[in-house]
Amino acid sequence: MNKVVLIGCGNVGMAYAYALVNQHDYVDELVLIDINEERCKGEALDLNHCMAYSPSHINIKVGDYKDLKDAKICVICAGANQKPGETRMDLINKNAVIFKSIIKDVMDNDFKGIFIVATNPLDVMTYLTLKYSKVSYNRVIGSGTTLDTARLRYLLSERLNVCPKNIDAYVIGEHGDSEFIPWSNCNLAYKKISDYLTRKERNEIEKEVRESAYEIIKKKGATYYGIGMCLVRITNAILEDKKIVLSVSSYDKKNGVCISTPAIVGKDGVQDKIYIPLSKQEENKLENSINVIKKAIKSIK
Repeated sequence: MNKVVLIGCGNVGMAYAYALVNQHDYVDELVLIDINEERCKGEALDLNHCMAYSPSHINIKVGDYKDLKDAKICVICAGANQKPGETRMDLINKNAVIFKSIIKDVMDNDFKGIFIVATNPLDVMTYLTLKYSKVSYNRVIGSGTTLDTARLRYLLSERLNVCPKNIDAYVIGEHGDSEFIPWSNCNLAYKKISDYLTRKERNEIEKEVRESAYEIIKKKGATYYGIGMCLVRITNAILEDKKIVLSVSSYDKKNGVCISTPAIVGKDGVQDKIYIPLSKQEENKLENSINVIKKAIKSIK
């Protein structure tokens, strides 16, 4: 049985759950865990009422950490939310404390599956999940820059008037202010995006991708639909052993941090990280991203 346990039933967690019930997937059971148990019960009821019209049938219930014993995936969306004016890094100490407790409870219940982390600051929380759980590197996946990559492909599709699924482009580095687009590797049918767009246009797109979350938070208080879909994409890649390439955050042995690069994701988690060739300027940007994450980890009290 493909059981998924979701820890954290706020906006992001519920966007993920709702996206799950609206797609054909291989999830048989979804277990909801949240500090607010009454809200959890209400969410489970509401989601179960979707089943008559859902393309999949998922048994959705409220549970506890004991449910992790036979779970394939543990999705963590718990933590303090980013408020208007805050950066993702402003959440670091609050969420580090929350994660230490969560990961202990997860591992105390003999969890043998794969972690998917969606809490900010994303790369730091992914690293802490790996550190606290002591599981193998491949079993801890952060949502990383999958959402930033989706935003990039959407914006490029609008400019180029082409389906976003036909655009081969990624955002890499930190899921945060130091993320960047390696334009030297962005293509449409083997032709470089730089052949279609001027430097000014590319800079405008990169700025919009980087600042999208701030703009959404300013207008509606939080971002959740996009990340919900990204989490479903990662979930399906694992449960269906798709071996697809996603820009998730995972452990980089050379630098000792979790950071987003394209990676092959399948039933065992991250099968392989793909280190694409970068220009000298892009290498400097990646090094900057790595240093931002290292500094953040060291700042945890």
